[in-house]
Amino acid sequence: MRVSTVWMQQQSLNTMLDRQSNIATLNQQLSTGKRITQPSDDPVGAARALDLGHQIADTAQYQRNITAANARLSLEDQSLGNVTNVLQRVRTLVLQAVNGSQSDATRGDIAAELVQLRQQLLGQANSQDSQGEYIYAGNRTGSAPFATQGATTYMGDEGQRMVAAGAGLQVATGDPGSAVFANIPTGNGTFTVSAGATNAGSVVAGATSVSDPSASPSAWDGGGYSIVFTAADAYEVRDAGNVVVDTGSYDPAHGGTITFRGAQLALTGTPVAGDSLAIAPSTNQDVFSTLQNLVTTLQMPNGGGADMQNAMNAQLMNLDQAMGNVTRTRGLVGARMNTLDQQQGLNNDLTLQYKSSLSDVQDVNYYDAVSQLNAQTTALQAAQLTFSKMQTSKLFDYLR
Repeated sequence: MRVSTVWMQQQSLNTMLDRQSNIATLNQQLSTGKRITQPSDDPVGAARALDLGHQIADTAQYQRNITAANARLSLEDQSLGNVTNVLQRVRTLVLQAVNGSQSDATRGDIAAELVQLRQQLLGQANSQDSQGEYIYAGNRTGSAPFATQGATTYMGDEGQRMVAAGAGLQVATGDPGSAVFANIPTGNGTFTVSAGATNAGSVVAGATSVSDPSASPSAWDGGGYSIVFTAADAYEVRDAGNVVVDTGSYDPAHGGTITFRGAQLALTGTPVAGDSLAIAPSTNQDVFSTLQNLVTTLQMPNGGGADMQNAMNAQLMNLDQAMGNVTRTRGLVGARMNTLDQQQGLNNDLTLQYKSSLSDVQDVNYYDAVSQLNAQTTALQAAQLTFSKMQTSKLFDYLR
């Protein structure tokens, strides 16, 4: 085999160029701290690093979403707290108003304060966040959800804004005003009680309750009924077709509880023959109508009688339903905030894991890189020395 001088020189030159290329790559890795500076360095590792980078970016976006959602939910929670305070004040005033020592004038004063509380409640229902968007408008956040033109009307929609807090996790950042302030069951949530307009006695309906609809064949069936007093101490229960379905006795001196078809009514006062109480399935009523009905009742002239007491008790139950609805909504808000806090912690853990995995894939090991740089530098120096000696060597040197 013939080995020419040119061939040996080219081989030495290629060796030096390879060593210089390796040294340049190692210098770049050390200066950037990255083992992969271009996809060709490690195609599989580069693909994995790209995937991890996307996951880190997605998690960072989830964290920003959680921060924004928590801010909005905190505003809703604060607003619901204010609503609760208003409604508690309303309840206190109602209990004062039904006291027999009140006069038309003092009840009028209470009614005037209720008017102001109604306006305050309306302001809370039209609360806005820091972006100027209405909290309780559903998806129609650009305009006030409640408008008053005589009655108060909900102008928003039933939508709930959702935010992505994690992979596959959507959390609502608000509640539509219809669910918080408008669609509230009347009465005890199952049925309502109202006194007959022509009642002449003093019978007053108080607390009501209903048994489990599935408890027995005689449980509440959701129908409409009336309790008609045939005497001060006797009554009949009639269905919607005026058919008598039950009868019983009543103690006007001490009051008592009438029970039929799973429904229970606590009564006080003395009825007269022909007095009646209507029992009807609950419907929905907004809290603003409840407050307006209380105001209207308190402004009745010569109030304080059984008719006013029955009307106030009915609206008081409606008010309790509204307060319970606000409390439940506030509980849902708290549950969402807890979910977001837990997911935020999970996202932090995932971010650390992703960054650790990304570091393992693309970051340079300085100890190994410096060791390789020293080795490559030594190899380059050896190649250069060999080349320089080869340059001065001739065939005639061996023939002397």
